[in-house]
Amino acid sequence: MCVSVKGVNLWNNYETELKNCESLAMFNKSFKNIVLQKYVNQVMNHHLLFVLLSIFLSVAPNGWCQKEEVCFKSIVNSCNDCVRSGPFCAWCQQLNFTKAGEQESARCETRAKLMERGCKEEEIIDPVSSQQIDKNEPLSTSFNMQEPIQLSPQKISLRLRPGLPTTFSVSFKRVQGYPVDLYYLMDLSFSMRDDLENVKELGQDLLATLKKITEHAQIGFGAFVDKTVLPYTNTNKNKLQRPCDENYQCQATFGYRHVLSMTPRIDEFKEKVTEQLISGNLDSPEGSLDAMMQAAVCGDKIGWRNSSTRLLVLATDDGFHMAGDGKLAGILEPNDEQCHVKNTLYTKSNEMDYPSVGQIAMQLEKEHIQPIFAVTKNVENMYKQLSKMIPKSEVGVLTQDSKNVVQLIESAYNRLSSKVTLTHDTLPENVRVVYSPLCNDARQEGDNKGVCDNVHVGQMISFDVTVTADSCIKNKTFSIRPLGIKDTLTVTLTTNCECQCKDPSESSQQYCNGKGRISCGICSCSQGSVGQFCECSIGNKDEHSLRASCVSPSGIECESHGDCVCGRCQCHTTASGGSYYGDFCECDDEHCEKFQNRLCGGNGKCNCGKCECYPGFDGSACQCIVSEEECRTPNNTICYGRGDCKCNRCECIKGYQRPHCQDCLGCPDTCQIKLNCIECLGFESGPLKKNCSMACRERILHEMVDQFTFSSPLCRQRDTNGCWIKFKLDQQFGEDKYIAEIMQQRECPEPPSVVAIIGGSIASVALIGILLLMLIKLLIYMRDLKEFRKFENEKKKSKWAEADNPLFQNATTTVTNPTFTGE
Repeated sequence: MCVSVKGVNLWNNYETELKNCESLAMFNKSFKNIVLQKYVNQVMNHHLLFVLLSIFLSVAPNGWCQKEEVCFKSIVNSCNDCVRSGPFCAWCQQLNFTKAGEQESARCETRAKLMERGCKEEEIIDPVSSQQIDKNEPLSTSFNMQEPIQLSPQKISLRLRPGLPTTFSVSFKRVQGYPVDLYYLMDLSFSMRDDLENVKELGQDLLATLKKITEHAQIGFGAFVDKTVLPYTNTNKNKLQRPCDENYQCQATFGYRHVLSMTPRIDEFKEKVTEQLISGNLDSPEGSLDAMMQAAVCGDKIGWRNSSTRLLVLATDDGFHMAGDGKLAGILEPNDEQCHVKNTLYTKSNEMDYPSVGQIAMQLEKEHIQPIFAVTKNVENMYKQLSKMIPKSEVGVLTQDSKNVVQLIESAYNRLSSKVTLTHDTLPENVRVVYSPLCNDARQEGDNKGVCDNVHVGQMISFDVTVTADSCIKNKTFSIRPLGIKDTLTVTLTTNCECQCKDPSESSQQYCNGKGRISCGICSCSQGSVGQFCECSIGNKDEHSLRASCVSPSGIECESHGDCVCGRCQCHTTASGGSYYGDFCECDDEHCEKFQNRLCGGNGKCNCGKCECYPGFDGSACQCIVSEEECRTPNNTICYGRGDCKCNRCECIKGYQRPHCQDCLGCPDTCQIKLNCIECLGFESGPLKKNCSMACRERILHEMVDQFTFSSPLCRQRDTNGCWIKFKLDQQFGEDKYIAEIMQQRECPEPPSVVAIIGGSIASVALIGILLLMLIKLLIYMRDLKEFRKFENEKKKSKWAEADNPLFQNATTTVTNPTFTGE
C-alpha cells in the first residue's frame, strides 16, 4: 500500500517512498535516472533537487502512486462498527439513505462512494486523526549546570484513526560542553600486566582529553578477572591468593571490583590505579559481561550523573563468557540484573550465571551507557560482532601494551557523539512507528530507528516520526529518545473509534414508528419492538426467542445477509443489485468459485454458491473440459484403476503417484506383505495354508517357474520353515491385484548331523573333564611347591648354637674283677 507524499526534503526520502509503492506507472523512469545520476555525481545540490522533484510532484498532486481508498467491511451493525472496519470507512447518518430491504451496513463505505450514492457531505461521519503538543520547551544552547534540553517537543498527545498514519516532527541539538562520565573497566588477568603499567601512566592524558571535550568531565575505574571457581580459576588455596608466578607480585583472583567512583581529580584516579596489581585465572575467556552488568546497574556506587554522556570503556585482550557458561561450574541461577557490589566486590560472582548479551544490551540502553570496546587485534572480530548486538557501541584496536588507549577513546567518543540514533521503548500492541531522518548524512537502520551521522555540536537536526495504530486503544504511552542520551519525548496515544453523531430528536418518534429513537441514522428500538424501523412488536415473546428462529445451523442470524423481522429473515440485496435468498439468506448467485476471473469459468451457472456446469465441462469452477485422454495409461486403462479421472487428470488413491497412479512410493514393501500368500499358493505352507484360496487367490494369480520373465524387482524372503523363497510380482489393473512368478525350488538349509552332534558333545565333555583334572592337579602341585619353599626358607633362617646341657652328665663305666682279691 502506498502512502501519498505531502512534503519532500531530500532524495533519500523519495527513494524510501518509491520502494514502498506498488506501482510506479506515473513516474517517468528516464526522469528518475537523470536526477539520480546528477545526485551521484554531485553536480546538483540538494536545493535544486528539491525544486525539480517538487515540480514533478505538482503534476501528480496525489503522490507518485495513485492509491484508491477502499473500505473493507465485514459485519457492520452500527457507526462504531463501521469506523473500526478500516481507515477509509465512513458512515452516512442521513435518514432514509438505505432502500427497502437493503441492509444498514450500506451506510458504511468510503466518503467518495457515499457522496456518489447521494449522502450529503455534512451527514458523513468520518473521524480524523489529530495531534497536540503538551510540552515544548526550547532547545538548550550550552550546558550551565542545569538539566539541558536537547530534544523537543517533550510531550505530545495523539488521537489517531486506526490504520491511518500520523506524522510529527522531532528536533535535536547537541549541547555545547555536555558533561562526560567515563568508567574505565580493565581486565587484570595476567596477560594484561604490561597494559596495567601503561594505564597507570596514562591517567593524566586520559582526563586531559576528556577536558578538551567538556569542562565537566569525570572518570572512574573498575577491574575484573573471572569467577573464582573451577574450571575458570585454580581453586587451590595458595593459587587463589597468589595466581601468578613467583617472579611477579599479584593480587588474589576476583570476579569484579569497583575501585574508584566518578571523580574529576586526576591525582585520585592515578593513586587508585597505581595501587592495582595484576591477577590471573585458568581459561582465556574472562568475566567481562559480569563486570559490565554491575557497572551498568550499580549507578549509585559508580557515580553516574543524571545529565551526562556515559561512556564505559572495556579494555581486554581476550574473549568473554556469556549466559550458559556457568553450567560448567555448576552455576545454574540466571543473572538477575541487580546490583550486588558490597565493599567494592561483586558478591554474587560465584552464585549467578554470566548475563546474556541481550541482558547487557537492554541494561546499557536503559541506563544510557555507551560502551567502547578497547581490545587487541586478536579479538577484534569477536567484539565487532558483539557491538552489532549492542546499540550505540564502538570497537577500537589496542596496541599490545595499550599505549594508544587515549587516542582510541577520543576517536570512539567522536564517532558515538556525532551519530544520533532516534528510537523508542516498548510500543503498545498493534502500534507501529517509522522514523525519517532529515539531515545531511541520514541513514535508515530499519523502521524502528532513524540515524543522522556526522552531527556537530550545536547543529540542529530533525526527524519525521510516523505513528500508526492498527486497532482501537485508549491512553497508552511510549517514549521516543536518542540512544545514549537521557532526553525523552513521551507520546500519549489514544484512538478515535467512536462516532460523534448529531441525532435529531423531533423526528425520532415518527421515523421509528414511535417505538424507538434515531442513533446515527438508524433506529434503536425500545423494548418489545424489533425491525429496521421498529415496525415489529414481539408481543409475549422475548426478543431472543424470536430471533432464534432466524439463526441458521451455522449459528449466524440470517447468515449476516438479512434482518430478522418478526421471526423471519428478510434478505438484503447484494452489492451488484441481486438478492440473497433461502430460509436464512444463505444463498446467492454471485459468490461461486471463479476461473480466469469469470464466474464458474463462463462454463456454468451459479446456484446458491455452487457451480452447475454446462454439458462438456466439469470441476468446482467448471474449468475443466470433460475428457479422459490424459488419464489413459499405455495399457488403455484409466489411472490403472487406482484413482479417478477429474479435470482430465488422475486423482490417485493415497500413496500412488501421478500422472497415472502407477507407482506407490508411500506404500509398504509388497515383497513382505505378500509373502504369506506366496508361501501358501506356491508351497501350501505358512499361516494362510488353511485359508489360502479365500485370502489370496482372488488377489494374486501365480505361476511356478524355473526362470523369471517379469522385469519387476526380485523378492527374496524367508518363509516359516526358514527357507528362502524367490518370486516376482507384477501389479495389474486395480489397487491390490498381482500376477506372481514363484521359483519352484526353495533354498532350504541342510538339516544338522545327529552323529556329529552326539560325538562332538561326548568329546567335549571328556575334554572338559580332562582339563579340569589337570587343573586340579596343577593347583595341588603349586600349593605343595609353595609349602616346600616356605619350609626351605625357614630352615635357612634357623641358627644352631653349640653348648652343653647342664643337666647332661657323661656315663661312667666301672670294671670289677670278681676273682681279684687284692692280694
